[in-house]
Amino acid sequence: MSANIFITEETIDGADDGPLAGTTVAVKDNLSTDGLRTTCGSAILDEYVPPYDATVVELLKDAGATIVGKTNMDEFGMGGTTETSAFGPTKNPVDEERVPGGSSGGSAAAVAAGKADLALGTDTGGSVRNPAAFCGVVGIKPTYGLVSRYGLIAYANSLEQVGPIGSTVEETAALLDVIAGADEHDATTRFDQTMDAHPAENSDYAAAADGDVDGMTVGVITDLLDGADDRVVETFEAAVSDLESQGAEIVEVSLDSLEHAVQAYYVIAMSEASSNLARYDGVRYGLSTGKEGNWNDVYADTREEGFGAEVKRRILLGTYALSAGYHDKYYKKAQDARAWIKQDFDEAFAEADVLATPTMPVLPPKLGESLSDPLQLYLMDANTVPVNLANLPAISVPAGEADGLPVGLQLIGPKFGEETMIRAASAVEN
Repeated sequence: MSANIFITEETIDGADDGPLAGTTVAVKDNLSTDGLRTTCGSAILDEYVPPYDATVVELLKDAGATIVGKTNMDEFGMGGTTETSAFGPTKNPVDEERVPGGSSGGSAAAVAAGKADLALGTDTGGSVRNPAAFCGVVGIKPTYGLVSRYGLIAYANSLEQVGPIGSTVEETAALLDVIAGADEHDATTRFDQTMDAHPAENSDYAAAADGDVDGMTVGVITDLLDGADDRVVETFEAAVSDLESQGAEIVEVSLDSLEHAVQAYYVIAMSEASSNLARYDGVRYGLSTGKEGNWNDVYADTREEGFGAEVKRRILLGTYALSAGYHDKYYKKAQDARAWIKQDFDEAFAEADVLATPTMPVLPPKLGESLSDPLQLYLMDANTVPVNLANLPAISVPAGEADGLPVGLQLIGPKFGEETMIRAASAVEN
């Protein structure tokens, strides 16, 4: 395996023709593939083979794509560096002493290293945009509900979306065209009765990558520049100035609620993870220790051996936040903060067509640097998690380099505003 990018390297051929015929695609290993091992980067699912395809995998095959393997990831998507995988870390193809980001680090690294033309990742709090920024590629987190989640092994249901990764904005948007749409297997792709059709039916995301930002208003979220690495801010501001030179109007925007976004995100995400991962019991599927004893002992032994340290940490914190006496103190307050964040974004989009921030506030850390300090790892998500809390779309596009390392610019769109967001991103790319 090159830089530990793939967990499983087996080719799945798609249809003979279609919009992705002749295109190779890597698939994150938390998306179910019929007859092909799907591990979520965890020892507890080391030998799990799904009996069906995720909807997005079916759509890839129908579109003629060749799936070249399942990519490495942080265990169950819990991490931002692809170092918590039970199968070892992935290295960043730009600098193999550094992390590729996560949790979709294997997918971004596959594209950056030329191992696949395109890739699918999943984004719960930045897990597509983070590695896209660190590896110098493009990553899209769609509006919640634009892409089916059926067949995605869940981390936090109310936050995560499947998203495409590619070398250019247009290629990445073309993959979004393939995977977006309603799905009878996924109720989250159904919308209120005022909509005549699913938004993807009336959209052409690849065609939107025309680079025309003349007259577009771009709001720079000043709150998310504070505390960012000076080299990142300098590269970001240069890219924003370039947008202005192409005809965009640049305005400053402040969202007071973002002060509470990271705390709210981790309470909600860990609570949902605690509930979702309760099913791994050593009985129904996945790892079983084979030890004898009562059910509680088997359950405890299986989870002790099957889960890594970061997953155990998040299960414990999530269980605590949901426990009697603490639910209102933590989980309910986090949901109140989430509503405030959504409201702040709605008000910001009354002033701007898209919002801009650095994707990540730091340059890619060196391997091993972040694992000893989980709090710093969580704070690294400050610029990406607000988007998931508000269920909005966002894209990370390369903005330039600092000290030879990639810096990503994040553009956030209003709900189902992917086309405007993609148009602005293609201008940054140009």
